[in-house]
Amino acid sequence: MAISMFQASAPRFANTLNNLSAILDKAKAHAEARKIDESVLTASRLYPDMLPLTSQVQIASDTAKGALARLAGVEIPKYEDSERTFDELKARIAKTVEFVSSFKPAQVDGTEDKALTIKLGTREVNWNGMQYLLGFALPNFYFHVATAYDILRNNGVEVGKRDFIGNP
Repeated sequence: MAISMFQASAPRFANTLNNLSAILDKAKAHAEARKIDESVLTASRLYPDMLPLTSQVQIASDTAKGALARLAGVEIPKYEDSERTFDELKARIAKTVEFVSSFKPAQVDGTEDKALTIKLGTREVNWNGMQYLLGFALPNFYFHVATAYDILRNNGVEVGKRDFIGNP
């Protein structure tokens, strides 16, 4: 059985974003239990030249909504990137899940060969839909979700692989 572009995107993004939201719940509880200002965690980085937790969540969100919007040919919603608290990050995730869950298979299936030009920094990259989804959007999305997980784990939040993957 073949997997469709829709199956490879919208449900995967939504599932993993919901898992990330649950991880943020654990991080908030961790901070409260230890009387740690949550900004210590939301501003944490794995290394000084890496982006903080807030940015990791924002980029994961942007990647998910951007990928589906580009494939479906609809406008990408713009978010302010002003989140600083766990509740604000969770609200952004919920808004993103609502957006990615609004897509129907007919909007995304059949976009394997769709020509896309994506601006990455100062350069433009040309992909077809399949190359973009499997070779850039999904790896970028999982990189930022995994980095958010790693930042929290490195700061003592008790999360494990099951939290990242979710329950089947």
